[in-house]
Amino acid sequence: MKLFIKYMVSTRCKMVVKEELKKIGLHFVFVDLGEVEIMEDLSDDQRALLRKGLLNSGLELMEDKKAILIEKIKNVIIEMVHYSEDIPKVNYSDFISEKLNHDYTYLSNIFSEVKGMTIQQFIINHKIERAKELLLYDEYNLTEISYKLNYSSVAHLSNQFKKVTGLTPSHFKKLKEKRRNPIEEIGD
Repeated sequence: MKLFIKYMVSTRCKMVVKEELKKIGLHFVFVDLGEVEIMEDLSDDQRALLRKGLLNSGLELMEDKKAILIEKIKNVIIEMVHYSEDIPKVNYSDFISEKLNHDYTYLSNIFSEVKGMTIQQFIINHKIERAKELLLYDEYNLTEISYKLNYSSVAHLSNQFKKVTGLTPSHFKKLKEKRRNPIEEIGD
């Protein structure tokens, strides 16, 4: 049986979900970002216990089909931007459409309707957050970061960075108080 979980965006979230499943005596086939497959069917009592345990950790068991699809879109983007070694060099729309096995226009319309922003804007917000992270680590220069995040040029990255943050990448790097956002709050 597949379950879908909202706000599940990190390895730590996966560990929390695994612990909650163990507490209830459920066995999982896999636990991935936003998605879990368990071996058993959930009873109403188990569903209530799982829902309560997840809520205590800031996660949410989802039932609504539209919400599940939105969460899948978000998770594909988060995985692509934050956890892949390199962002795919293909068109994002093709990548997301292929990953979720849905027409991109359909995905885009539902995402915009529910989130109030385009998938493209959501991707840009996450790429800029990833750029902030890489700038703070100081392992890569701006040219390497722009390549890593699949920007056509350093200027393109710098322009988007300034539009989203109000700062140039170099000014951001000099700030004493670094302003990063938790992944689950980007685009909300």
